[in-house]
Amino acid sequence: MSDTATQPRGRRPTGLTSGRVGVYVFLAIAAAFFLLPAVIMVLTSLKTMDQIRLGHIFSLPESLDFTAWGTAWSSACTGLNCNGISVGFLNSVKILVPSTIISISVGAITGYALSLWNVRWANVLFGILLIGAFIPYQVFIYPLVRFSSMAGIFQTLPCIITIHTIFGLPLMTLIFRNYYASLPIELFKAARVDGAGFWQIFFYVILPMSTPMIVVAAILQITGIWNDFILGLNFAGSTNSPMTVLLNNIVNSTTGERVYNVNMAATILTAAVPLAVYFISGRWFVRGIAAGAVKG
Repeated sequence: MSDTATQPRGRRPTGLTSGRVGVYVFLAIAAAFFLLPAVIMVLTSLKTMDQIRLGHIFSLPESLDFTAWGTAWSSACTGLNCNGISVGFLNSVKILVPSTIISISVGAITGYALSLWNVRWANVLFGILLIGAFIPYQVFIYPLVRFSSMAGIFQTLPCIITIHTIFGLPLMTLIFRNYYASLPIELFKAARVDGAGFWQIFFYVILPMSTPMIVVAAILQITGIWNDFILGLNFAGSTNSPMTVLLNNIVNSTTGERVYNVNMAATILTAAVPLAVYFISGRWFVRGIAAGAVKG
């Protein structure tokens, strides 16, 4: 094939066209629409209460005052305790790390088994997992409360980790199964011919190819577990309350003055981890989705 056949045809666009201007305007309006709440939160968190009471929501802070951020982190009242949301940050990390690792590990192994091995009743098991992925959490709360109470782990750290792992398994199994099903089957067959078994194929052939999908799974789990409120409220217990529960206690306090700058600062601090994960791993997320997260 000649080089001229591979060259793009048509005239190369020069300058701005009406279509391109329309796209830029639309993207700018969409970005402003979605960024507006975040901008208001940041501006409010940097203002004093005297300036907030003036009611000028879009006005710039008179000075960069980070006092509200320090108060939200270390001394805001979350009930009877006034230790800020720093305690909740440590609790959220304790919940997040093992829940994410366990759910991704088990989901990857389950998806691998269901996609590349002739497991008995595989389709039935996969259907059950899919049903569990789309049933609302609220349906399971009471049975899980009863079960965890009977097991003697209710409102403990192992309890909330187990709950997040259980609820994460259906989605993790789904995305890993779809990804592994999109891989060339010849790789699997060649490994079988060479005498590799279940675990050897998984660790030496499949797992090294799973980096994009592991990143996708990690982003989904980190975001879901970190932002969770209802499961943390019911199963973590008061000593293991995550940041979202403590944030709710700060924002919805019914006594004293509503300190809006502290509320906004606490909200931004709570959302910082998922935002950081998306900014750092965004390109990997797109890569993983393109590599097979939505393929059947």
